Amino acid sequence: MPTHSVTNQVPPLVGYDAADQPVVLEALRRGGAEHALTELHEVGRLAGSAHAQELGDLAEEHQPVLHTHDRYGHRVDEVRYDPSYHELMRHAVGFGLHGAPWADTRPAPHLVRAAKMSVWGQVDAGHGCPISMTYAVVPALRANPELAARYEPLLTSRVYDPVLAPPEGKAGLIAGMSMTEKQGGSDVRANTTTAVGRPDGTYRITGHKWFTSAPMSDFFLVLAQAPGGLSCFFVPRVLPDGTRNPFHLQRLKNKLGNHSNASSEVEYDDTVGWLVGEEGRGVPTIIEMVNLTRLDCTLGSATAMRTGATAAIHHALHRRAFGASLADQPLMRNVLADLVIEAEGASTVALWLAELTDRAVTGDAEADLLRRISLAVSKYYVCKRGPIHAAEALECLGGNGYVEDSRMPRLYREAPLMSVWEGSGNVAALDTLRAMAKQPAALGAFLDEVKLAAGADAELDAAITRLEGQFGDFETAQHRARRIVGDMALVLQGSLLVRFGHPAVADGFTRTRLGRDRGDVFGTLPVGLDTGAIIDRLTPKIG
Repeated sequence: MPTHSVTNQVPPLVGYDAADQPVVLEALRRGGAEHALTELHEVGRLAGSAHAQELGDLAEEHQPVLHTHDRYGHRVDEVRYDPSYHELMRHAVGFGLHGAPWADTRPAPHLVRAAKMSVWGQVDAGHGCPISMTYAVVPALRANPELAARYEPLLTSRVYDPVLAPPEGKAGLIAGMSMTEKQGGSDVRANTTTAVGRPDGTYRITGHKWFTSAPMSDFFLVLAQAPGGLSCFFVPRVLPDGTRNPFHLQRLKNKLGNHSNASSEVEYDDTVGWLVGEEGRGVPTIIEMVNLTRLDCTLGSATAMRTGATAAIHHALHRRAFGASLADQPLMRNVLADLVIEAEGASTVALWLAELTDRAVTGDAEADLLRRISLAVSKYYVCKRGPIHAAEALECLGGNGYVEDSRMPRLYREAPLMSVWEGSGNVAALDTLRAMAKQPAALGAFLDEVKLAAGADAELDAAITRLEGQFGDFETAQHRARRIVGDMALVLQGSLLVRFGHPAVADGFTRTRLGRDRGDVFGTLPVGLDTGAIIDRLTPKIG
């Protein structure tokens, strides 16, 4: 309408390289992966383009649709996705964000993959779920060498092939996991789904799974009770002879979070599966898959934090209020800098965990021990911080951030998922205590790591001393688990930032997360910090 002129509106955040973020680039250089900078920027330029963001919008707006039967009444159990979803998947697979690191002979393949995943992840969270599961399934599948030999090359292929067909005849595979049941949730040992062996070496699986995401994946690792106890099984959607394996989709979940990915309830009815690992060893077999998806939970929360902080900074740079640019107003700068500090701490530890993964998979037992405890610690804390960070970033946009067009509500809805997925906060906190009990050397390795920064920051030194004092009373450790694990996470992030981070970010982190200047909300940084240098770390460079 010609009744007014539209002014003081923020231009779209498009046309920039989303990989041009120091915290990501520095991690690659530190991890000996400079060879991947060119391909990382390729991912970043696409992620920051209007085209990629439109793909994410379309996939979110056009939700997957369940088709249980064809026109003749035959069960087909298919989920149909918008073409934008398939294009996102093609890009992600082509970039090697799925199983590709397991076949990559170049240095630091898992760190490279994590860096690219953290850049591409801002486009759409939903399709990251099957990508993450395909990445994580490879080491678990190796518990059955015959299956691994047949399917690992297809899991690492950079070709996305969404057609339901026998796995061995496809150009590439996508994998999933199917563990959760109504009565157990995270307590998978309470599962009641059964598996009965047949003379041909297969099993027949019967039962119900309460949450199975990305149900159009080519195969799933499924937990079921065999005669020898809870076991892990390889279950394809299509059998080698081309017939559909009974995989009855009861409904799609009406869930909080992204809409682009489907989560479903599945009924297994005499469904064919092949044993992975030994009978009764289902949890140990699948645990490495869980650990790697937990890595992606931490990485996903860190990615969302950087995405939210970048959007908030972009808005503040282009919006005026009360006679001045928002970005020039001291209190807004306090909030923005605090959001960046949180995002950089989370990103630094997530990428460091990916670097540890590279060392662990090559047989470094010390790195594997350190990764085990640090992953549980970080998954608990970083994912807990995601929702409040998303809320503050959204608030920086005011009412504009509350409408879907800004994409901030999508970020906010998705934020709680990472804390729930692969074990909620209590599960992750107790898992840390369990790791220390089963492997007492893990705590020593953790403390040795954080003490590598000893003497460089007084607040960090004091926090390490306080942390060590918490391990004397193991009788009350479960009651205090969240406090213990949260403090471990803060000390770990503080140590990494002091050693590797930008001095202003490290100073802000240790003073406000470990010291006496700690605030209850974002935007309570003390005076004297170089907020300009901090904000510049995530300021998008458009054009």
